[in-house]
Amino acid sequence: MTAFGVVASDKKARVGTLKTARGEVETPVFLPVGTQATVKGLTPDDLKAIGVPMILANTYHLFLRPGADLVAKMGGLHKFMNWDRPILTDSGGFQVMSLGFGIEHEVGKFMPLFGEKATEEIGKIGEIAKRTKLAKVEEEGVTFQSHLDGSVHLFTPEISVETQLKLGADFIVALDECTSPLHNYEYTKASMERSHRWEKRSLDAAPKKNMFGVIQGGPFEDLRIESAKFVSQNNFFGIGIGGALVSPEQMRVILDWIYPHLDPQKPRHLLGIGTIPEIFAAVERGVDIFDCVAPTREARSGRIYSSAEHYNIANSKFATSREPLATSCKCYTCQNFTRGYVHHLFRANELLAYRLATIHNLYFMADLMWQIREAIKEKKFAKLKAKMVRY
Repeated sequence: MTAFGVVASDKKARVGTLKTARGEVETPVFLPVGTQATVKGLTPDDLKAIGVPMILANTYHLFLRPGADLVAKMGGLHKFMNWDRPILTDSGGFQVMSLGFGIEHEVGKFMPLFGEKATEEIGKIGEIAKRTKLAKVEEEGVTFQSHLDGSVHLFTPEISVETQLKLGADFIVALDECTSPLHNYEYTKASMERSHRWEKRSLDAAPKKNMFGVIQGGPFEDLRIESAKFVSQNNFFGIGIGGALVSPEQMRVILDWIYPHLDPQKPRHLLGIGTIPEIFAAVERGVDIFDCVAPTREARSGRIYSSAEHYNIANSKFATSREPLATSCKCYTCQNFTRGYVHHLFRANELLAYRLATIHNLYFMADLMWQIREAIKEKKFAKLKAKMVRY
């Protein structure tokens, strides 16, 4: 039987245990993203050696390719990808935005989301060139046009849940709409209310499954509080916090708004968040689970994670360095290779570069979460935050 319980706390920050049939997961935890049933460049044994207890897979992309029916015939995701630890699948809700208004408004992959640059770009609404959307939202669900072959697919809450059940995930997510940061109050309210209806339909389709409901409401306080109450008061196993397409400062404010309205007995997952400052800010506000493509995606571009500072290994100054990627790091890469060698691999476009950098970045994230858990247990979270949050 799956269960969650809090075992230690330091103010709002907390350590929890997520018990599943495939093992226990201690929180706060970071989930690497295996979009298409693979964490790019790594094997399941690599992930276990790193210390990854659980991963996230993408429902929409697996729905398109290879298809949930095929995965089910192969024994489900765990057998298909030879991973015997827990898996959480998202609902496709982010793709509702990224392939819909994300294209039309040029946000997400098409526009910076955070920082001063994002604020400047969001202010230029009148100057944004409209693009053709690949997703249309209606009450029944969302109609997608496949980015792979142009085929059209209706994705309803029931189909999203059915797909996740065929994939065999340990934890699933109710279908919602992640709104664009350019949406006004009226659209955001209507979207949130529709998302609540979708989430109720998701629950009705699988009432006894380990499902996360998702809080929406954009940057609007009353909507966020209303949505937090809705998710907390319904029969969801966990609480997802969505709509992270706002500045980090705004997300902290949102977490403060909703905290008093969250069921303390349920795990909380801040969807799509994975930078060090964001993780510390969210843990400080009671969040338990994180996922993000950044550590693996940035690894493939040569961006190396370090407690001192993140850096680009392709920089020429590392060509003759005999140091590991990070001092005192115990990952496979740092125990066996120098910065100079990894620099050479990136400059030569060798595939091993991506594997070694990804191993390091995910080990960094797993170790960071371990440090956070230990600090909470010792009631030293604020001290660790002061040490780690420098950029």
